[in-house]
Amino acid sequence: MDSAGLVRRAVAEFAAAHRVGPEVCVGLSGGPDSLALTAAAVGAGLDVTALIVDHGLQPDSARVAVAAADAARVLGARVHVLPVRVGRGGGLEAAARDARYAALDEARGGRPVLLGHTADDQAETVLLGLARGSGSRSIAGMRAWNDPWARPFLGVRRQQTLAACTELGLAPHHDPHNRDPRFTRVRLRSEVLPLLEDVLHGGVVDALGRTAEGLQADNDALDEWAARVLAEAARGDVLAVGPLRDAPLAVRTRALRAWLLDIGATEPTHRVVTAVAGLLDSAAVADRTQIAVGGDPDVRRVVVRTGETLTVRLTAR
Repeated sequence: MDSAGLVRRAVAEFAAAHRVGPEVCVGLSGGPDSLALTAAAVGAGLDVTALIVDHGLQPDSARVAVAAADAARVLGARVHVLPVRVGRGGGLEAAARDARYAALDEARGGRPVLLGHTADDQAETVLLGLARGSGSRSIAGMRAWNDPWARPFLGVRRQQTLAACTELGLAPHHDPHNRDPRFTRVRLRSEVLPLLEDVLHGGVVDALGRTAEGLQADNDALDEWAARVLAEAARGDVLAVGPLRDAPLAVRTRALRAWLLDIGATEPTHRVVTAVAGLLDSAAVADRTQIAVGGDPDVRRVVVRTGETLTVRLTAR
């Protein structure tokens, strides 16, 4: 099978469909997915700069970054190595991801960044979202194009990127973290998805990808509806109850979440949005109730019901 040709066509078709290029960056870790992506982008005629983030989390991370840089140059890409400092907030995986995206965004210079996420990564993301139970947005997975982030390989399986590297004579790095069962995503990859494929007789990864695509379209439509409702109801820190109370639940919660973000709430959880939505239903309860929606170290934000409006109040901690 011509896996190298397959990944090259995937990038070329993606670039044409989304009008990406000719100048692009590729987030290159040195692993098979991103290395195959770099080769495919160059092979598709794009002007490629490989951005290599060195997280410094492993003793040989600098050596891995140098090897990835050498491989990218041989393929015909320009190279920038980006050392970062990874914090510990939210867990190691989340902290590394935040540091990586911040470094890529700073270095891209206005160009789109191609990322090597595959169909397998999408399936894992959908399952993780399902486990969190935080609604359709959580299980809609990653978008193929979410400016400036581009994911041409969401229809490509991980085994195909590895085969492409073999065909092209590339020697990808295999991150030991990707085999460490301490990470939830690793156990999904090595235990849960293979079991689902066995029990359901195959096709699970593709089915989860189709689910994500369908939910993304549904979410876009509902978000547009919610934006219209919010525009009618919101006046800064004051929100009219009527338009939201009359909207379907899926629209109401989206509008409330957007409003909470606008008034400075920290990332609103399902529990917080549900609690604020409860203020729409009963003035008798709402007049005695305030819902904490986060804030900063010095100021606490609460939402209260007053008559036919919701308002946000700031209180010192």
